[in-house]
Amino acid sequence: MSDRVPIIKTYKLAIGGKFPRTESGRTIEVHDNAQNLVAHVCRASRKDVRNAVEAASKAQGAWANATAYLRGQVLYRLAEMMEGKRLELAHAIGQGGEKEVDAAIDRVVHFAGWTDKYAQVMGGTNPVAGPYHNFTIPFAMGTVGVIAPDEPALLGVVSLIAPVIAAGNACVVLASEKNPVPAMILSEAIATSDLPGGIVNLLSGYRDELVEHFSSHRELIGIHASGVSDEHRTLLRRGSADNLKRVTIREDIDFFDDAQCEGPNWIDPFVEFKTIWHPSAV
Repeated sequence: MSDRVPIIKTYKLAIGGKFPRTESGRTIEVHDNAQNLVAHVCRASRKDVRNAVEAASKAQGAWANATAYLRGQVLYRLAEMMEGKRLELAHAIGQGGEKEVDAAIDRVVHFAGWTDKYAQVMGGTNPVAGPYHNFTIPFAMGTVGVIAPDEPALLGVVSLIAPVIAAGNACVVLASEKNPVPAMILSEAIATSDLPGGIVNLLSGYRDELVEHFSSHRELIGIHASGVSDEHRTLLRRGSADNLKRVTIREDIDFFDDAQCEGPNWIDPFVEFKTIWHPSAV
């Protein structure tokens, strides 16, 4: 047997296109089903949440103003980068990993295709009396907090992120508590894609410590969550009263079921609508 001690990777946070260590200095051990130590991840703090929100808010405006076609191309590029990490992602997931990675990549491609189509589905031309044209147009909300389910660790977080950013929003994401490694590998794929830094910020840590800060942060204009406890669900909805953040909690979802997890209804909670009046030629 070799006397060499293997180096166990520590996955850092992903904030603003960079990979900082948590300001808390704390880490969490991640074990596989056989209780072997496979990785360390950062244990994010309230300050890390604040830093991530600031980075997201700074980047979101340019992303929202990008053309819908460009956003679709960027999301497709992310799917390409995930394909390149397919084996690494599958290994981090464990049993059934290849099937989950395939589904996650396909889900990104699906929402890439909606970036230049959802406006036609959700918006429209409204009949009015008078010499005017009247249009209703959806636009991005801002920065959204995403709280991923424990399982499926990759497909769950991808399904919650993709519709949020497809509409031009930025997000701050709390990865699966049970197995955060696939989400942190995803952050490496994001860093090598064309997504601007700060559009997707990934944190690892404990929900009991961080959900409260997601709930109370006034710059988080929306929440997209799944797999949360009754206590955390109540806490998230209570926080919406402070700044009228829109809270969407996906319950009883089979993330492998395309019919449940795809389509413009997953984008709808993360857009606002403008009504525009324009004089028509007389």
